[in-house]
Amino acid sequence: LTLIVSLVIMALTFTSAKLLGTEFLPQLNEGALWVTAQLPMSTSLESSVSTTNKMRHILGSFPEVKQTLSQVGRTNDGTDPKGFFNVQIQVDLYPKDDWKRNITQEELIAQMDKKLSQFPGIIFNYSQPIIDNVAEAVAGVPASMAVKIFGSDFKVLDHKADDVMRVLKKIQGVEDLGILRNLGQPEFRIELDQSKMALYGVTTADANAVIEMAIGGKAATTLYQGERKFDIRIRYQKDSRDTEEKIENLMVPTLNGSKIAIKEIAEITKLTGPAFIYRDNNQRYIAVKFSVRGRDLGSTIAEAQQKVNRAVKLDQGYSFTWNGEFENQIRASNTLANVVPICLLVIFLILFMTFGNMKDAILVILNVPFALIGGILALHITNTNFSISAGIGFIALFGVCIQNGVILISVFRKNLLEGVQIDQAILTGVISRVRPVVMTALMAAIGLMPAAISTGIGSETQKPLAIVVIGGLITSTILTLLLLPIIYKMVYNLIHKRENRKLLRKLGA
Repeated sequence: LTLIVSLVIMALTFTSAKLLGTEFLPQLNEGALWVTAQLPMSTSLESSVSTTNKMRHILGSFPEVKQTLSQVGRTNDGTDPKGFFNVQIQVDLYPKDDWKRNITQEELIAQMDKKLSQFPGIIFNYSQPIIDNVAEAVAGVPASMAVKIFGSDFKVLDHKADDVMRVLKKIQGVEDLGILRNLGQPEFRIELDQSKMALYGVTTADANAVIEMAIGGKAATTLYQGERKFDIRIRYQKDSRDTEEKIENLMVPTLNGSKIAIKEIAEITKLTGPAFIYRDNNQRYIAVKFSVRGRDLGSTIAEAQQKVNRAVKLDQGYSFTWNGEFENQIRASNTLANVVPICLLVIFLILFMTFGNMKDAILVILNVPFALIGGILALHITNTNFSISAGIGFIALFGVCIQNGVILISVFRKNLLEGVQIDQAILTGVISRVRPVVMTALMAAIGLMPAAISTGIGSETQKPLAIVVIGGLITSTILTLLLLPIIYKMVYNLIHKRENRKLLRKLGA
């Protein structure tokens, strides 16, 4: 009966493991926030500084905020080609124990975002200083997660990004949603008409030279000052090129010596062109960036991928990828899936060499599920997501529960070799080994208890490991002492019945 109940509990626990949330690593608390704001691309320096000061004033009004530090333009390392539209604000927070309001960091971010949303047309992203650098290096964009849509046509990319964003808006847990657009630079485009140029006798070189000299200036000679040299550029006076009409009326020389206005030989339009061209593996892309808060990463991305794949159809030559922390989670999960079987195989080989037979080695390996039960239940009880830290905790559990199994199996074998009857051998073995088995578990559990209940900065990564190990030790210790003797006796009786049948067959022959 005990064995049946335990097997039912084991089956239910393993089934409930599918309900656990998943993530790469728990979110660290660095004691500061990193707020990134992307203003319209044509924003001037003066406007950007003014808006930044207003945002800093709003952020500084929260009682949990100690101070703010802002930066406008490109980053300090100079690796990102950012314009004045890029604003980064570091928000230093008071220690959590000094907060006057009983709110979480996620709730604080939600309140900040609600107040900052009064600025129209600005895309915000909330992270932490160290995590932001790591996430940007992984995702390739200033966000923890991004959907990159690859293709050649900017307008198609822009349209598909809007479609993806509409889908992601409806998914619970998706925050800081925004599009890192390529388009956004106002352009005054002059496209020369070759047929009209031929009609009026205008060469392409003459037309380009006039446009270049009028708007950008043309280098006529070079000025040398010591080892330095400077181009001397000839350019039209500002009052001859400061309006669209004046540029349209620029006069271009023809082959017969007359002049004609540029508007007569070119199509002049105003449009919004690309301000930045983002590339990955030499392919153009547009990114839809977002963060995940208030929900586990694994289920959020799974739902997002399912709905985006169903709702957004891409033409031939276009594709999208999911980048960011989710990639790390997938890689780490695949690594764990390879490492765990190898660990169990190595343990089994060591046990086989120790005991000299497969029966005892397999019986010891059967202790592993006992530990998994407690680890999974501990994650459920503490509402902790399964992460790589928790996965390493499960691997650590293997060693402890295997050790307990070896202790019991060894004493059972010793008693049987001394001629003790099976029931008595098991009973005296369990009684004599309760203390070392329990002490081993208690030592590990007590040692990891501070890590499991700590709340300091950086404790988030070690808590899942400690929780899994402590929970697994509890069930592993109890079930090892209760179930392993029962299983050992069943296997012992089964083997001896087979041996007796073989002996009777031989005698009968």
